[in-house]
Amino acid sequence: MKIKEIISILEELSPLSYSEEFDNTGLLVGDSDQEVNGILVTLDTLESVVDEAIATDCNLIVSFHPIIFSGLKKLTGRSYVERVVMKAIKHNIAIFSMHTALDNSWEGVNAMICEKLGLQDRKILIPKKETIQKLVTYVPLSKADEVRNALFDKGAGTIGNYSHCSFNLKGEGSFRGNEESNPVIGKKGETRFEDEIQIGVTFHRHLQNDILEALFETHPYEEVAYEISTLENSNQKMGMGMIGKLATPKSEESFLKFLKKTMNTDCIRHSSFCNRTIEKVAVLGGSGSFAIPAAISAGANIFITADLKYHDFFKSEDRILLADIGHYESEQYTKDLIVSFLNKKISNFAPALPTGKVVMSKINTNPISYY
Repeated sequence: MKIKEIISILEELSPLSYSEEFDNTGLLVGDSDQEVNGILVTLDTLESVVDEAIATDCNLIVSFHPIIFSGLKKLTGRSYVERVVMKAIKHNIAIFSMHTALDNSWEGVNAMICEKLGLQDRKILIPKKETIQKLVTYVPLSKADEVRNALFDKGAGTIGNYSHCSFNLKGEGSFRGNEESNPVIGKKGETRFEDEIQIGVTFHRHLQNDILEALFETHPYEEVAYEISTLENSNQKMGMGMIGKLATPKSEESFLKFLKKTMNTDCIRHSSFCNRTIEKVAVLGGSGSFAIPAAISAGANIFITADLKYHDFFKSEDRILLADIGHYESEQYTKDLIVSFLNKKISNFAPALPTGKVVMSKINTNPISYY
């Protein structure tokens, strides 16, 4: 398999087009046409991780955090970033980063936290906007089913828990082809009136190319009339953070003990107790102070995240318990998620890769220690 094929599989989990604008996701080092010997999955790409990739004969590193975040002007080995990139290039190892694309995924970072905590009835905390689009096209009655089903097969018409959703309106279309035209119905130079159906379907933004390809392949007309618009609707299956409920409510103190053990953290920094039962839990892996208002508005009893500053804790205002469990700790299970996904999606992995393996990095890349 080639690197670009692995990337296509990973984009089924978290399309790169949903990365945040400030981010740097995708293939950061390497050639997408390179054959893959093995894949090493890590949270961070450090020199020791590249050494691990060399030792395990993995020439593709799939990393959550991007090793190149801002522009590199030199490659002299003076910083750990430069040394990582230089070593990867020297040993022909590619580096791919998922980061906020996976943060925004329904089955991503926050889903793993929810799973570990046993949260039920999960919802996106901050749904992502401008990710739902609408296609409207006009098809002859005889071809409407064929075109509609082709669009469905590519993922159009999916709304929440429903699929094959469309709006269909019968009408009459007209057209006249010039001397250069080659009409499938009617004759060039003559005005033709045809019974048609207006088909409207919504779809996720990253599917646009596939949707249009299916439309052009199945539509009978030489010139296909269609329009695409971006909807104001928030995407309820994509966005930052998640919120869910505990099967059995807990006291604040007992929940923090449970949280500390479950998330394997040596320290939890938290705001003052609100003296309320913990039932509704909001989570956001990584730096999540920006989501405090959303957690409060959603009625969460506690908001679990990382990298909270001194003044962020004042924002609890006795309305919510804020818990900072550490950046690495909040994202540590991301490696398990990626490895599990790759192994499930590539059922014939052994013949597909010469070494037949997806390796989870054994290196703890957490730069923070507790005394």
